[in-house]
Amino acid sequence: MRRFAKLTAVAVTGLLLAVTVVGCGSSQPAPSTGGNTAAKKVVLKAGSTPPESHPYNLGLKKFKEIVEKETNGSVEVQIFPNSALGGEREMVEGLQIGSVDVVVTSTGPLGNFVPQMNVVDLPFLFRDNAHAWKVLDGPIGQDLLKKFEAKGIVGLAVWENGFRNVTNSKREIKTPEDLKGLKLRTMENKVHMAAFKAMGADPTPMAMPEVFTALQNKTIDGQENPIPIIAANRMEEVQKYVSLTGHVYSPAPLLISKTTFDKLTKEQQDAIKKAALEARDYERQQIQKQVDEESAKLKTKGMIFTTVDKKLFQDATASVYKQYENEFGKDLIDKILNTK
Repeated sequence: MRRFAKLTAVAVTGLLLAVTVVGCGSSQPAPSTGGNTAAKKVVLKAGSTPPESHPYNLGLKKFKEIVEKETNGSVEVQIFPNSALGGEREMVEGLQIGSVDVVVTSTGPLGNFVPQMNVVDLPFLFRDNAHAWKVLDGPIGQDLLKKFEAKGIVGLAVWENGFRNVTNSKREIKTPEDLKGLKLRTMENKVHMAAFKAMGADPTPMAMPEVFTALQNKTIDGQENPIPIIAANRMEEVQKYVSLTGHVYSPAPLLISKTTFDKLTKEQQDAIKKAALEARDYERQQIQKQVDEESAKLKTKGMIFTTVDKKLFQDATASVYKQYENEFGKDLIDKILNTK
């Protein structure tokens, strides 16, 4: 009887030791694909703040598909949209300690980690998508991504959120003067805030999950975001006017925790890098598609779209360049502006 009890205890202990809890950057044995050692199953938690329908998450689904295919299932990607893992700043902080594995984020909070990243938030810095992609996919963008490594984060690629536009509930915005006195939500980004102050608005930094309620309660008059974000967050329910200012192009870096990345095999790392670039191109296509489709839908829902003379807004925000050229470097700013 004692012998049976002893054997049972050993079996239970062995079973408990075999159970692996899968969490952020965690791993468990997976079936061997050949060779002397079994591949390790890794589960990555990938977060974003927009709703599931936004291109950030469509891009993450493509990223997941490619990663899992390229690693023969040894890496699984779990996607958490709609701020399920926290706001953007919280998630980026999570990357540093390894509690979050992958994040696609606006540049809003990134200046707190890599100050030079805010250079891309200068108003009217990029002429169009082609100009932005040339800069961000080239040496300038890659150099900015490399700076994250010192903060415990690996920059994989620069996705996008598109060009930002102003919405409000009070009036059409045709000139910078029309912005005067409007309380506008901005990201927690000092460059964006400086630009709107230069145009006479009252910029109010606020986390995205709070914005809809603040607009609904008239705590703020308006906000600024790309069309896909405006649509995904049902802004037409609390905003009447869309002004196509295109004042800032919004890159969206795809980042991975260095703690997580360093635990992966070379083959897994290569697969993730490849997936980040392929999914980047797909995500950008989804942004452009949604800009066209969602603009048409928002118009049918009663939103009034206004095209502006961007030169007026450029002139109104010229002082912001002077304000930040020492911090970002005039040479870097000029290099971006002069990229063909």
